[in-house]
Amino acid sequence: MRLLIMGPQGVGKGTQAALLSEHYEIPAISTGDIFRYNIKNQTELGKEALAYTDKGELVPDELTNKIVKDRLAMDDAKNGWILDGYPRNASQVAALDVMLEELGVELDAVVALEADRDVLMERMQKRAAEQGRSDDTPEVIAKRLETYEKETAPLLNIYRERGLLLAFDGVGDIDEISKTIIEKLNEKRAD
Repeated sequence: MRLLIMGPQGVGKGTQAALLSEHYEIPAISTGDIFRYNIKNQTELGKEALAYTDKGELVPDELTNKIVKDRLAMDDAKNGWILDGYPRNASQVAALDVMLEELGVELDAVVALEADRDVLMERMQKRAAEQGRSDDTPEVIAKRLETYEKETAPLLNIYRERGLLLAFDGVGDIDEISKTIIEKLNEKRAD
């Protein structure tokens, strides 16, 4: 199973990706986690990424594409994966299409989670307080949500046109949301 999980920050992508990863026994690959790891360990990439994330900006495509391509080629991803936080714009969709072709695999589905903006703001402010994340200030959160609406949300139409999009409400009982996603994915797989 090769999946994308999409939606604005705070909608529960990471939580659902972890549950789907466990269910399908495939790695959940979060570009955010990769960047945070590099920032924490002060790698060159981490230092470069930090210059963007501290201002609420997204890391440039060239850096992101390279990391994703390397990660998808790793042994643990041979039987499938869940990509969380990628692609986030049209040029990354094109880059992912090329990567998949080079790897000789196809995307099975795109899971889109949705929630109202005020719910997202509240969730991210709570996460910032709990985790002490410097990149989750109200101003940065608002900027990220605007960027998502402008650049990433339109990608859902690309995947809808390709017949890959499955949309779900990201608000509610976590296990119920996960169960519903798995049911729909299994139905899609059976088609």
